[in-house]
Amino acid sequence: MKRPGLLLALSAIFFSPMTAVTTPSPKTESIVLGGGCFWCTEAAYKLLPGVKHVTSGYAGGTEPNPTYEEVSAHATGHAEVIKIDYDPAVVSLAELLDYFWSVHNPTQVGGQGNDDGPQYRSIILYSDLAQKVAATRSMTEAQKTFRDPITTEIVPLARFWPAEGYHQDYFAKNPEAGYCRLVIAPKVDKLKAHQKK
Repeated sequence: MKRPGLLLALSAIFFSPMTAVTTPSPKTESIVLGGGCFWCTEAAYKLLPGVKHVTSGYAGGTEPNPTYEEVSAHATGHAEVIKIDYDPAVVSLAELLDYFWSVHNPTQVGGQGNDDGPQYRSIILYSDLAQKVAATRSMTEAQKTFRDPITTEIVPLARFWPAEGYHQDYFAKNPEAGYCRLVIAPKVDKLKAHQKK
């Protein structure tokens, strides 16, 4: 016995664009880290597969809506940080944290390299207990590879404030700038070489 109604319903299901099989979009998670000038850390993390977006900004202080000038004048308590949006199916939080220890010197106090000041301090800002546990575990493991004590702060993230537009993608947009050629480019080259090993 033919059932034209059933056939029509089935064909509508199988051939309707509304019910086409689609691949779900990958999950995105975020972590906020600071390890010196955010131009450097942003460029470093953009090298990693699975990192979808990196935003330079400020966190770890008390003042709302901080500006670069205020942070540089030590008026806000904020550090220069990056917010890393990543696909955990491609790169894990543990891998991002392990990379953190090679991107900067976490044993330096009051700055990073020639960048002096508390805004350049080493800091991990966690948004939940799982991130706190992962950060603490990663730091404990990393300490085994450093002679001097790691000084990285591990603190809760109150709020991330994106930096001004001209700070975003700074290295990519300004490769010939003095700071980029002398500081960022050698670091990026070193990290690229390390990844190939």
